[in-house]
Amino acid sequence: MAHQHFDRIFPYETLKSLPVQFLKPQSKSIGQKLSQTQKVNLLNIEIDNVFKTEVLENLQSGIVFTPNVDHLMKLQGDREFLQAYKMADYKLCDSQILMYASRFLGQPIKEKISGSDFFPAFYNFHKKNENIKVFLLGAAKGVAIKAQEKINAKVQRDIIVGSYSPPFGFETNEAECQKIIEMINRSDATVLAVGLGAPKQEKWIYQYREQLPNIRIFLAIGATLDFEAGNLQRAPKYISDLGLEWLYRMVSEPKRLWKRYLIEGLPFFWLILQQKLNIYKMTNHEVQSYE
Repeated sequence: MAHQHFDRIFPYETLKSLPVQFLKPQSKSIGQKLSQTQKVNLLNIEIDNVFKTEVLENLQSGIVFTPNVDHLMKLQGDREFLQAYKMADYKLCDSQILMYASRFLGQPIKEKISGSDFFPAFYNFHKKNENIKVFLLGAAKGVAIKAQEKINAKVQRDIIVGSYSPPFGFETNEAECQKIIEMINRSDATVLAVGLGAPKQEKWIYQYREQLPNIRIFLAIGATLDFEAGNLQRAPKYISDLGLEWLYRMVSEPKRLWKRYLIEGLPFFWLILQQKLNIYKMTNHEVQSYE
């Protein structure tokens, strides 16, 4: 199991000896005292500085993205991804590393709200709300339907009204995309949860949202469908709280994730230092997108 493999490499006794006061999450009261702003700017992305409960209580409609280090690095060079991000109504911090960065910049984010935490909180919050009907889109063949069955069993009603795991590369096939749109519209869903990975899921929502008139809430949830189906195991909470969930996932899926975390993500720390020193500059595509 991934958990046992991780523990052999990074023993719990060693991890828990790290500086606790710096690593532990902000309590709600501390977060309220330290940050009065509702937005925190990280590399030109305005992240909502909110608690999960606030979002659950106030989310009636809109698009929800969950930025992490990988997202912020991809946004540096992908104009279409940035345009998708600009139209999102909620951008929730999905990274303990981003929380550390926000503290370093003097604007601490109140709470880490990963897609894999927010989505189960969302369907449990609305388990008796018959107006919330969810369609699941994403993951490998058979995963979405498995997640649908498990979630409906948990909440004891058919809150998930449809699901589909599209073939690889479907986003370049307009006929396939139109078939998916028809499936979603026929399902009577009011919420679309898309688990395709970034930036594919955000771009797909951006491109097709206007063809889905019944969908009031769009959620980009990454690997959450695999977690809900039981195909992947979440990192233990203490690992996540230490900001090491990325390392846990890399140990679990080294071939797929080593490059993302060990190469593509490293410049993030230099860019945050530039922002701290007020020398961070937008890339050309960012300047054009904000004009």
